[in-house]
Amino acid sequence: MNKLITKSLVLALLVALSACSSPPDKLGSLDLVKWRGDRGGCNNVRVGLEKDFKTVEGQLKGKFADDIGDLLGRPDIHQLGERNQKFYVYFLSEGEQCADIQSKSTAPKVILKFNAVGLLSEITYQSRPL
Repeated sequence: MNKLITKSLVLALLVALSACSSPPDKLGSLDLVKWRGDRGGCNNVRVGLEKDFKTVEGQLKGKFADDIGDLLGRPDIHQLGERNQKFYVYFLSEGEQCADIQSKSTAPKVILKFNAVGLLSEITYQSRPL
């Protein structure tokens, strides 16, 4: 009986430790540290990472929203859509959003669409107001 309890505690500890791990610094050629560090795209770092972002789109699709948030950082805008869909918006460069995140911005952005079960299903790029 003690062996069973010990094995259960070890397993629980391993699960807890893996859940507390920090997000990776890179995904393919995309520097995630630089991406996360450019909140709102206001430092114009993300625009230089756009090509690398496009190369890892396939690795991002199918991931859960929480996992995407861990990888890319908190979205600049989080919108809820119909039928439990949600959208994460990440600005790629400086624009009106840097002065007021709630203002409509013409800055280029990448929009991640999550389906009703929270999986990333579509990635689009936009350079006009939402």
